[in-house]
Amino acid sequence: MSSFRPQVAPAHYQSSAYATKERFINYWHQIDEVLRLQPASVLEVGIGSGFVQRYLRERGISIHTADADARLQPDTLAVLPKLSFADGEFDVVCCFEVLEHLPFDLFAECVRELKRVARRWVLVSLPDVTPYARLSIEWGFKRHLLRRFFDLKQVRPPQNRFNGEHYWEIGKQGFPLERVLRAIRDQGFLDLSSFRIEEDPWHRFLRCRVG
Repeated sequence: MSSFRPQVAPAHYQSSAYATKERFINYWHQIDEVLRLQPASVLEVGIGSGFVQRYLRERGISIHTADADARLQPDTLAVLPKLSFADGEFDVVCCFEVLEHLPFDLFAECVRELKRVARRWVLVSLPDVTPYARLSIEWGFKRHLLRRFFDLKQVRPPQNRFNGEHYWEIGKQGFPLERVLRAIRDQGFLDLSSFRIEEDPWHRFLRCRVG
């Protein structure tokens, strides 16, 4: 715990540069991913602005928060890859936009720890800079005649450099999606699926079924 150094001040999460339209689209998807699983209990690892946990609490969801930054006032102070919870203590464990803030050498261990404390599902989201193509044709009252979303093949992925916050991102050199998915599958999940957000394609969600 003593070696942890927060990357940003709490005020960062309230700034206009952070609270963008795309950010709230991400919040909607995070909340939707949790609610569709109808969990009895939820652990959120990484609080950020606190919007998601406040919304879920208002909807009657039993949610416990864990974060490495005491200034964000989490229910439990914790630094991945170690969590002080019992095996399978929470129905759903979510970790949104967090793991890229840690060196990739810790990724597999972090995912394994998230899986350990989850009873049913682990939900993760990560930045994904893979190029994409999006085609949408609508008519009248938003009747979708055609909607397609494609990942494009990268000829020359952008270099990966630590920018003060993100150690790595999917789609940068050395971090293709296949490498990230393989590291997750190696932890023994029963099922794994992923998707990018059409409204904000620079983020990828991963649903990992524990049991």
